[in-house]
Amino acid sequence: MAGAAIFDVDGTLTDTNHLHVVAWWEAFRQAGHTVPMPDIHRAVGLGSGDLIERLLGADRDPGQDEAISSAHTVLYGTYFDRIPAFRRAGDLLRTLAGRDWQVVLATSASGAELAALRRAVGADEVIRATASSDDVDRGKPSAEPVELACRLAGVTPERAVFVGDTVWDMEAATRAGVGAVALLSGGIPRADLERAGADAVYRDVADLLDHLDDSAFGPGPG
Repeated sequence: MAGAAIFDVDGTLTDTNHLHVVAWWEAFRQAGHTVPMPDIHRAVGLGSGDLIERLLGADRDPGQDEAISSAHTVLYGTYFDRIPAFRRAGDLLRTLAGRDWQVVLATSASGAELAALRRAVGADEVIRATASSDDVDRGKPSAEPVELACRLAGVTPERAVFVGDTVWDMEAATRAGVGAVALLSGGIPRADLERAGADAVYRDVADLLDHLDDSAFGPGPG
């Protein structure tokens, strides 16, 4: 095996970051909070609890957290039947699997949401395992999801590459000691991704696929 190809999903394989922004904005509004959408966008990729704390502060009423998170889940769920995958997302995963990379997902999504995302990508046959928010105590930017993904693939961090679209992804990859590949498809600036630890930056999954041989997934172990 070449190693583990670990992928974030939202904003990386699926074009869903801004759907999350709208769902979170409405969830906050229903709870009586006005939160600017650009702030929400930059927090997407965090687990629900961390996202709420980042946007409302540690001095918020934590008694609202469950209701806000539940409202987001319900609102985002209205998109499940039409979630868009990025062009060639499934092709990238199948190509890597064909080159003996073990494909593992590391995502804050779980349950019905994760199932909808996987349907959108359409490459379940090559996804070896998933490290979801249900499987870890702390989500990204903690290293825990990426470390779990490595264990599920049975590889050391030195033989793994993590692909994501947020600064949280890059920080998690760096802390876990794996290669960090960033995509601009989530709407985060290149400079922010590089500061967070990205070893390489590509436009999107299609761009990465076009340059695969010159990437961390090129000949030899990652």
